[in-house]
Amino acid sequence: MAETTQFELVSPERLVLSRDVEMVVIPGSEGYFGVLPRHAPMLTTLMPGVIDIHEGGSIVDRIFVAGGFAEVTEDRCTVLAEGATPLAEVDVSATEKSISDTKEVLKDTSDAVEQEKLQEKISNMEAMLAAKRLVG
Repeated sequence: MAETTQFELVSPERLVLSRDVEMVVIPGSEGYFGVLPRHAPMLTTLMPGVIDIHEGGSIVDRIFVAGGFAEVTEDRCTVLAEGATPLAEVDVSATEKSISDTKEVLKDTSDAVEQEKLQEKISNMEAMLAAKRLVG
């Protein structure tokens, strides 16, 4: 039996996932990194991207995260994500419509802070769409 590490993925809404995994690959702000059992402790920020969960020597789940933080210890990896969506649940046409609608709202927004929030939302949705198209 393969060694495992405890993986937890938490979004602002809920605990998305909590289980033992052989390996998890995470989109760190400095690039993707893999976490295996007995990993060196670290704390890092995340960029929008896909978390790949490995079991039995292959990827069993893919979850898009819209940034956040990851804490890794020797026996645990915890991701606090700004948003988390299983890639299998991403609806391409609905996401394209949401991007289009958000761009329309952005055109009519004059507040700089609100413009920045809307632009970040658009960027995250575009990254999620690109990930979905890449892996199917």
